[in-house]
Amino acid sequence: MSASRNVLFLCTANSARSILAEGLFNSLAGAGWKAYSAGSHPKGEVHPLALATLQALGLPAEGYRSKSWDEFAGGDAPPMDVVITVCDAAAGEACPLWPGRPLTAHWGVADPAACAGGETEQRKAFHDAARVLKRRIQLFLSLPFDRLDRPSLQDELRGIGKTWAPLQ
Repeated sequence: MSASRNVLFLCTANSARSILAEGLFNSLAGAGWKAYSAGSHPKGEVHPLALATLQALGLPAEGYRSKSWDEFAGGDAPPMDVVITVCDAAAGEACPLWPGRPLTAHWGVADPAACAGGETEQRKAFHDAARVLKRRIQLFLSLPFDRLDRPSLQDELRGIGKTWAPLQ
């Protein structure tokens, strides 16, 4: 892996989970890491509660947009070292061929935008999704990337997708 590492978080709409993952990752990662997000069928707008959740966590909520994963499949896109799907629908789709043979993993997270409850329940759903993603990102960032071989890293990344965050 290169000195500068890129991670792409994918979901179908790129309006909630992948946006949360991008914001959380960039806030937790040190120098040399950069997260992006995209969707297979982008909604065209970021869910307002995704932005509100980032703000509630003390993170910047500006500059996010719902975009297609095609932006990251071309030759002019930043090369991805890791591509992570965060929704089951995107994990089941035929993904583009990513330049550079990135590691891949699926970290399924319940869709907070699908919560049918009132505002309190919806905010809780977004908070819960952010909590799970934050825990997984912390585990990701604790991996010894420079000491593990590619198959071991692949296994570790996939294993992280099976972890849950403690209740708060």
